[in-house]
Amino acid sequence: MQICYHLCMRSTSVRIDVDTHNEIKKLAEALGTTVGETVALAIRRLRQDRMGEQLAAPLTASETEWLDADLG
Repeated sequence: MQICYHLCMRSTSVRIDVDTHNEIKKLAEALGTTVGETVALAIRRLRQDRMGEQLAAPLTASETEWLDADLG
């Protein structure tokens, strides 16, 4: 019985222009990562930035009301 110890990763292709691909390759080299890992890091950063913007936004009236609710 043979057991596979390799992590099998599904992949797909995304079409981007040549200049963008070259920029990702340069960034990946500078970071010591693969192109795929660099794209994953960029996506994570964009998600974090978006989350930060959402957290920094003023509370809505209903959010303020909920936070100020009497629990007792």
